[in-house]
Amino acid sequence: MRLVVAGSPPAAVPTLDALAESEHEIVRVITRPPAPLGRKRVLTPTPVAARATELGLPVLETTRLAELEPELLPLEVDLGVIVAYGGLVREPLLSWPRLGWINLHFSLLPRWRGAAPVQHAIIAGDEVTGATVFQLTPGLDEGDWFAQERETIGAHRTAGALLDALSVSGAALTRRVVDGLAVGALTARPQEGEPTFAPKLARDDARIRWGEPVEAVHARIRGVTPEPGAFSAGADSAVLKILEAAPARDARPLAPGVCALEGRRVLVGTASAPLELLRVQPAGRSAMSAGDWARGLGPDALPALS
Repeated sequence: MRLVVAGSPPAAVPTLDALAESEHEIVRVITRPPAPLGRKRVLTPTPVAARATELGLPVLETTRLAELEPELLPLEVDLGVIVAYGGLVREPLLSWPRLGWINLHFSLLPRWRGAAPVQHAIIAGDEVTGATVFQLTPGLDEGDWFAQERETIGAHRTAGALLDALSVSGAALTRRVVDGLAVGALTARPQEGEPTFAPKLARDDARIRWGEPVEAVHARIRGVTPEPGAFSAGADSAVLKILEAAPARDARPLAPGVCALEGRRVLVGTASAPLELLRVQPAGRSAMSAGDWARGLGPDALPALS
């Protein structure tokens, strides 16, 4: 089949690779424009744009797909494939490919429709998530689905690590769906169950609530790692980024937010067992082990976190 592929972040690159290696032809790759990155704010192409260029595929960059209608609509295309492009597909482009568009979404729909499904699944304490390939419709992630892949979240994986795994398994899933659609071997089925929603995370979603049980605190840290990044604040409002932590069930109880240095361990109280800080980044400084941070302050100067 003749395909158009739309995507932007690293999670979309495995699907681009899988389809580029297939017998299908990618006639266009659509992605977001270059964005300023790093301290010097250098304009940098999206990972999908960079990979498509390496593969010799024609790339179109836009924030609004409607701007591409004059170039796209005259093309004969069998199927559109979208993975985290970062924009909406509206008519007439939605109906432009012969078979419409399919979307690789990183959840078991209808659970966690929206922009941040992996993050919300971890924060909510879900034990299992996955990937779904579904027919794109005007509604938010509402289309009938062709295939799903389940993935155990585990007790320690961050959103970044889980998304990396799902992007690889989801790419293989998407290729199987594309191959099946090419020979007319797949039929989509309606989503069943009550939907939940996963809006894009705001900065306040990454603030630690020390009054929650340790499992919830740990889940929030993992769910917002690496972006937007877990943080807390001391009495002087100085932000402490929490890069890595783990429950410390064998430690004495501490009041929520109270820090203590016990041997080599840095503990913070929650509503249940303490949490052990492993890696942190104080305001204006580089990332370091929590032990180095605490010993640098001294045991009597550890801040209460809020």
